[in-house]
Amino acid sequence: MIKIYVSEGGSTRTVDRVDPAWLKSDSGVWLWVDMSAPTPEETRLLSDPFHFHELAIEDAVAEVPHPKVESYGSYLYAVLHGIDFRAREHYFRTQDVDFFLSSTYLVTVHGGISRSVAKIRDVCERNVRALGEGPAALMHRIIDAMVDNYRPEVDKLNDRLDRLEKEVFERPQPQLARKILDFKKDISSLRRVVQPERDAVGRMARREFPFIDEALSYRFRDVHDHLVRLTDEAAYFGDRITSLLDAHLSMVSNQLNAVMKVLTIIATLFMPLTVLTSMYGMNVPLPHLPGGEGAQFWWVLAIMLTMSGTMLGYFRAKRWI
Repeated sequence: MIKIYVSEGGSTRTVDRVDPAWLKSDSGVWLWVDMSAPTPEETRLLSDPFHFHELAIEDAVAEVPHPKVESYGSYLYAVLHGIDFRAREHYFRTQDVDFFLSSTYLVTVHGGISRSVAKIRDVCERNVRALGEGPAALMHRIIDAMVDNYRPEVDKLNDRLDRLEKEVFERPQPQLARKILDFKKDISSLRRVVQPERDAVGRMARREFPFIDEALSYRFRDVHDHLVRLTDEAAYFGDRITSLLDAHLSMVSNQLNAVMKVLTIIATLFMPLTVLTSMYGMNVPLPHLPGGEGAQFWWVLAIMLTMSGTMLGYFRAKRWI
């Protein structure tokens, strides 16, 4: 699907075709062409009348996994990515949006629905002055909306990490390791998305391209700052989750050691008692303790209790228990 918006004389309208005369620098017209999941026939618009380079067109119709910004002389070509977190699959799915920018037009190409582009498109349809600042400002609006969509997803990650920390320190269970490793996978996915995006927007903020003037470079610098903070947060999350995994493994190990200590004490207490009862259970003559036949059981029981009490006292004196 193709949507074409034309800004002329301070007002914006939609049209059904591109007039090649609008592409001239002195036309006085600003043009935005948005192509959503274009068909092969619709992609011909990129070569005629825009005459974009065949390599840029090839990237525009394909899925490019990494953001980039390239200058083709009379226009700027950029690939940036929107974000869509898939919690069940533990990864941040990205949707690339391709931008062709010149002094008179902006062409956006994306597969399927882009929340950021759809938001700005709705603004253009409601506000006749939406394109009044020019194609570069419109590109900034779209990129800014794309970066704004990162924030809710990062906040959700922060909330999940807080809940994980609470579980680790209040209800440590061995199965928490799986949750921690899944979260670590989410963080790695976020970093793979945000860091290249930051570098690409940073080039626009440094005014490397003539289509972005000084005033707009400040706006792109603000977007770049947001991406820098997101990158720092992703690194901070990575450090926290690594420390949390270490703490969880240490607590599980301590729990296991406590259980093993109790079992070892029980086994140690019963070892001499087992030897004693085994000896008196043998069918051989054994020395009798005072009191006759009826008192032998009580003597053996008293000896067993004395041995157990002595051993427990010794363990406590050594601070083993």
